[in-house]
Amino acid sequence: MAASEREPLDLRLAPAALAAWGSAALGLGWSPGRAVAAALLLWAAGAALLGGRRISTRGRRLAVVVTLVAAGGALAAAGLRADAVRAGPLGALASEGASVHLSGQVLSDPVAKDGTFAPYVVMRVIVHSVTARGVTTSVRTPVLVIGDPSWLDVRYGEEVAGFGHLQEPEGPDLAAVLVAAGSPSLIHEAGWLEQQVAKVRGGLTDAGSPLAPPPQALLPALVDGDVTAMPEQTTADFKTAGLTHLLAVSGSNLTLVLGFVLLVARWARVRAHGLTVVGGLAVVFFVLLARPQPSVLRAAAMGVVALAGLSSGSRARGVRVLCVAVVALVTLDPWLARSIGFLLSTLATIGILVLAPPWRERLARWMPRPVAEAVAVPLAAQVVCTPVVAAISGQVSVVAVVANMAVAPAIGPATVASLLAGLAAMVSSPLGHLAGRVAGVPLWWIVWVAEHGARVAGASISWRANLGSIAFLALVCLAIIAVLPVVLPRRLPCLAVVGLLVLVLFHPLDRFGWPPSGWVMVMCDVGQGDGLVLNAGHGVAVVVDTGLDPASMARCLQDLEISRVQLVVLTHFHADHVDGLPAVLDGWPVSEIEVTSLPEPVDRYRAVVALARTHRAPMTVAVAGERRRVGQLVWRVLGPPEEPDRGSDEGGSAPNNASIIMLLRVAGMRILLAGDAEPEEEDAIMATGADLRVDVLKEPHHGSAAQEPAFLASTHAAVSMISVGADNPYGHPTPQTLTWLRQLGMAVYRTDLDGDIALVVRDRRLSVVTGR
Repeated sequence: MAASEREPLDLRLAPAALAAWGSAALGLGWSPGRAVAAALLLWAAGAALLGGRRISTRGRRLAVVVTLVAAGGALAAAGLRADAVRAGPLGALASEGASVHLSGQVLSDPVAKDGTFAPYVVMRVIVHSVTARGVTTSVRTPVLVIGDPSWLDVRYGEEVAGFGHLQEPEGPDLAAVLVAAGSPSLIHEAGWLEQQVAKVRGGLTDAGSPLAPPPQALLPALVDGDVTAMPEQTTADFKTAGLTHLLAVSGSNLTLVLGFVLLVARWARVRAHGLTVVGGLAVVFFVLLARPQPSVLRAAAMGVVALAGLSSGSRARGVRVLCVAVVALVTLDPWLARSIGFLLSTLATIGILVLAPPWRERLARWMPRPVAEAVAVPLAAQVVCTPVVAAISGQVSVVAVVANMAVAPAIGPATVASLLAGLAAMVSSPLGHLAGRVAGVPLWWIVWVAEHGARVAGASISWRANLGSIAFLALVCLAIIAVLPVVLPRRLPCLAVVGLLVLVLFHPLDRFGWPPSGWVMVMCDVGQGDGLVLNAGHGVAVVVDTGLDPASMARCLQDLEISRVQLVVLTHFHADHVDGLPAVLDGWPVSEIEVTSLPEPVDRYRAVVALARTHRAPMTVAVAGERRRVGQLVWRVLGPPEEPDRGSDEGGSAPNNASIIMLLRVAGMRILLAGDAEPEEEDAIMATGADLRVDVLKEPHHGSAAQEPAFLASTHAAVSMISVGADNPYGHPTPQTLTWLRQLGMAVYRTDLDGDIALVVRDRRLSVVTGR
């Protein structure tokens, strides 16, 4: 038995770490006076206990004292730091929605986002001066800025000024949100150090330019977490395959960079304290390169802890260092105590320090030691993090362990080669391109594993994110942790487990019996959006809208065993109906794309046109009155009218009222697919005199309040299906709409509650089967 297996865990500092974590999370909601008073009480109790005789042994007494001191320090720090953010006039101005002039230093790189109606840019700024109602005040307060694309020209570290109106923030780590009006003004350029770091980041981007788009974007992502150029589909593939941690700054990034730097330093005969200095400089360089933000500092700390624990071979020492790191981090940055990323980093580090070494030793009894480590590290991290990931995402990635094992040998070479390529590009662009091509080999492999792992039929299992389901999953993970030490040293049981895993991958546990035989239409659970699949027969489908998330749409088509998509109908160009299109075009042959006549929003329309050209899928425009047939599917287009009504508001009802409305007949059933139609288009359809009586209604506009009751009543539908995201910010479906549907006698099915919803026709009888 190896020493790492015999060594007992040293958990004496664990209570202090947990107490500090909980106190920091609690203190963020307290006033500074209350937090400091509570901290003083905890410290006083610690001082009294240290000199008293209430605990029999000094060691146990000291552990309790340390716990009280750590809890008090974190509590006081949280209350004071939260109050410092709230101090000043910005909070009051934000509650009033005031218009202000702000100036301050940029704390994060600007990130472009695709809005429902127009693109926008977000970034963090530490505000130095605010002018409102003719009064200028000096402050030092963090603010989130939301601006138009002109803000993309802003650089990290610059001092800028802007005008806009304030809104209240969602979290306690910001004083306000500035919705900027117009372009920013540059006050001061970034400092010399920020400019040099920017050159390195630019070198990383330049070095990857000769590569294909996914590896090209992955090159800087592995080193500094910059994913601005990452294709949406690739991001979705990494998420499904359980490789998302590679696209964010994590402890593993620092571990690889620091390990390489120390290796070079030893080769150059640097020893003893010199290695410590070199290592410290490498950590500082990494933090500056990835930007000194809370998530980066957290990742750096966890990376140092994991590297120290693994390199020392001592589980006890690693756990002690981790506990100290947790106390220090939540005290210095209390908002980490409420961060899911911090929780995942801590759990992953615990898994790597506590579980990975003994699992590695057991596997090494029958496989090469490097292979055993490549298996044990991702397996340990994945098992301890699975319940939290399921609570966040609503799914369990079955393929994650296999995918992480497959990419493990490539991550180190890819990260180091990418960093060297970026540095080389600063000296010579051709040299950087050459180094980038070398890095492209392991980068290609990582992308290939993500793409193919995400397309395995059972790559992920849907999991309810409620307390009971997550508790059950946690118990399952604990059982796995208890059983694995017995299984891992034995070759045949391990191979049997691998075989079972392969079975689950290709026939998901939660999808036995799915798709149900006789299905004619499935409303896919794509969150807040629409994504429907119509069964034309023999593996051929017609897709109506593709949702917002490409991964969700791809998963649905895979589960339905679709081999070819004859037609994609995009009812209108809002993002929650078209942004999943890349997944359909990348994963299946598509013969045609049919769209509405109104090309708004313009940015989404142009994106669809570009995708259609890239994949050589002809685009046609739907015309009211047209009739079409694909296999067993027959339908007539009822709308939109020739001139879509823009409605009474400016919230985008013109695209909604331009929705393609289809009256579908399949297997003797009539189904009305109403897109996001609002009262104006619904009235126009009724004015045509069309017979709207159907068996099933695809509820317009996700069950919003913008409904015409007479239109709903005219359908006489027995079933209403609503595609809607759980806890969506729009309040869909509204209570009023649900009341109307129930008063009309319709059975209501919703994707947020039921998952995928299948309409099944057997022996000319209609039934509904849900994924949950």
